Amino acid sequence: MLETISQSLGGLGIWSLSYKNVIMWVIAFTLMYLAIKKGIEPLLLVPISFGIFAANFPLTGLTSEGGLFYIFYHFGIETELIPPLIFLGLGAMTDFGPVIANPKTLILGAAAQLGVYAAFFTALLFGFTIPEAATIGIIGGADGPTTIYLSANLAPHLMGAVSVAAYSYMALVPIIIPPIAKLLTTKKERAMVMTQMRPVSKGEKIVFPLLASIVIILLVPPAAPLMAMFMLGNLFMESGVVERLTNVSRNELMNIVTILLGVGVGSTMSAENFLNPKTIYIFILGVVAFAFAAAGGVIIAKIMNLFTKNKVNPLIGAAGVSAVPMAARVVHAMGSEANPQNYLLMHAMGPNVAGVIGTAVAAGAFILSIK
Repeated sequence: MLETISQSLGGLGIWSLSYKNVIMWVIAFTLMYLAIKKGIEPLLLVPISFGIFAANFPLTGLTSEGGLFYIFYHFGIETELIPPLIFLGLGAMTDFGPVIANPKTLILGAAAQLGVYAAFFTALLFGFTIPEAATIGIIGGADGPTTIYLSANLAPHLMGAVSVAAYSYMALVPIIIPPIAKLLTTKKERAMVMTQMRPVSKGEKIVFPLLASIVIILLVPPAAPLMAMFMLGNLFMESGVVERLTNVSRNELMNIVTILLGVGVGSTMSAENFLNPKTIYIFILGVVAFAFAAAGGVIIAKIMNLFTKNKVNPLIGAAGVSAVPMAARVVHAMGSEANPQNYLLMHAMGPNVAGVIGTAVAAGAFILSIK
């Protein structure tokens, strides 16, 4: 009898609880607070933070092979299923009209990837391996699903840290972009009113995802899972004949996979994986990536103005970080502050959407050259 009681008591999780588990709970509660109280990316940070919380209970088997969270991670993320499904929903919510009307914005979206490569080379100097550095660098694209997709391919052990960094900094776009954009522009440049964009026909909007798929996937085949689903979702919306599929893609399906993605990512953040010096470096490099991404877009916009007749407000270059549509809204607010008659939102959506494509292409290029 005493032996049975002893064995039962020995199986209680409380005896195996360590101070490291408690630290991870504190991190989880902090993320919950930021999501619930401050509204920082709540759709992702609430399930991610709860995944961290639950994954750090000892003896549960949740993250062991066959466990519930293991199933979420293995079949949803490790097999690279969920990120493309997220891109399907994003495509069904994306209007490529500003990009089609002003193709120059594709260059600004590409320029913002400077942050990706700046963080990549800096991470190498910090002693990270090439796959790890690539995974950290992609944080600069401000695209959570792409960060998770690349991490699953190149550095699964960093997934928790890079994912939390990417989504946290996405929410800090209103804090990160303005000082950098103001530093690189004059008030006169910020007040610049751009010419109205030309109307874009329905036919152009239908052809664009098909043409973009051909060009991008032929050039960077590893980007195909993300780009194919992104363009399919957009085709659903623009075709106008599959409203049910469009609505499911950007509503019910998006919500379901967001829950699985968040919990699956959070479950990778055990104390053993997260509590090490590399995590601190990742968060530092994430700031570097975002800063260079915003700066790169602004600088290239100013250079473009030297050679083109139709000038662009340099602020829209900062929207090349693909935090859609937050970055575009921040840029619009800055333009309105400099000139109340300035309406930059739709102009800024061009590089903002182009940034999504640019980050996915950068991720595909890393996989192509490293894996």
